[in-house]
Amino acid sequence: MSDFLTTRDPSREPLQPSFGDPDNPVGLDGVEFIEYATDKPQALGQVLEMMGFRPVARHRSREVLLYRQGGINIVVNSSPLDSKAASHGADVPAISAVALRVRDARAAYQTVLSRGAWPVHTHPEVMELNIPAIHGVGGSRIYFVDRYREFSIYDVDFVPIPSVEQRPPATAGIEFFGIVQYIGADRAVDWIEFYGELFGMTLIPDEERYGILPKGKLLMAPALHPANRFMLQLVEPDLNVRDSSEKIQRIGLGVPDVLAAVRALRALGLDFVETEQAHSEGRGAISRTYLGSVAFELVHGAPGSHVG
Repeated sequence: MSDFLTTRDPSREPLQPSFGDPDNPVGLDGVEFIEYATDKPQALGQVLEMMGFRPVARHRSREVLLYRQGGINIVVNSSPLDSKAASHGADVPAISAVALRVRDARAAYQTVLSRGAWPVHTHPEVMELNIPAIHGVGGSRIYFVDRYREFSIYDVDFVPIPSVEQRPPATAGIEFFGIVQYIGADRAVDWIEFYGELFGMTLIPDEERYGILPKGKLLMAPALHPANRFMLQLVEPDLNVRDSSEKIQRIGLGVPDVLAAVRALRALGLDFVETEQAHSEGRGAISRTYLGSVAFELVHGAPGSHVG
């Protein structure tokens, strides 16, 4: 059993029944938002806008901004305690949370707790939603959200920015593709078990790789709707690299035409890595790293189109 999972005391509280689907035990249906924590929200916002995102709303009581393009939501959290905790004191932005869309947030939360996940005890303010969460890699959080259709979490916790389009279109057809997670040496088996046991993620064969940075192990997340599936890439350090820290490194974005997307994003000011080892091509591209830690990967297609 993975050391990320613990046996929960069954006498503490009654547990909700699972959804009865062993392939999708929490009723997963994609990613609702990615949260960055930073003490430089304006600088990070400029990078996000070069990536095609637009600020659309402010949190009612916290130092949090919502950015959006198409169906992708990015939350920028500049609350001092959150930004310092997420970056472990480093002066760079960090991906501090991933919110997963699920059929029933409370039931999903109880299901993962029953399978050994570690709960996060949240403290919402007055008139804020209490979104259940568990601990993820490197001090990050994994939230469970079931309000993502007509009435969403943003309708409760956020105030729209006046005269701003609330649903700006995706630049160059950008969709959410996946998450790249850095893991410690020889930790792949533990993390594969963690994501498989809690969420029903399955290992993709090593010969199936996407994008221009295919290193590591690749997992596919199930979804109630196949178009909402996403991938998780687990990358161990090279043998000559001493840094064995574990964290969410970056997100991957799917596009129908990588080179067209590169041109569109360059027009917005985004630079891409162009070296012999990594350069823009039909399979994918990688932006240069901004603010010491922020990069975006482009991948041809979408997870739903790659895996049947």
